[in-house]
Amino acid sequence: MASSGASDEVKKAQEAAAAYQSSDLDGAGPATVFDKILSGEWSSNKVFEDERCLAFRDVNPQSPTHILLIPKERDGLTQLSKARPDHKELLGHLLYVAQEVGTKECPDGFRIVINDGKDGAQSVYHLHLHILGGRQMQWPPG
Repeated sequence: MASSGASDEVKKAQEAAAAYQSSDLDGAGPATVFDKILSGEWSSNKVFEDERCLAFRDVNPQSPTHILLIPKERDGLTQLSKARPDHKELLGHLLYVAQEVGTKECPDGFRIVINDGKDGAQSVYHLHLHILGGRQMQWPPG
């Protein structure tokens, strides 16, 4: 990935953090692109869906396989650091689904990424997991 791409992503994350902070701060934040996908207003290339979550291909992939996994109900779960004790079961479900999707899509291995907050380069304030694979991942990330 070119450094200009990384700068663009960081800039998007900073703008998203500012928008989230300037929202009504009720814990939900402003509506997101994921709300539009979940409502059917915007289409997505669905990979997996159950009653609790939806997985779809990222429109701006950062690896040959790049899938986003989101909870269907945000319920204040705008970022991982905002998780409450009552989110534990959903968080476990998301990780389990991520391994199912990752194993199917990337049998040689995959990486799970959760960006959190401005410094974590989070650009959409609706918790989401990135499932990345299809190539050798590098270390250290970021």
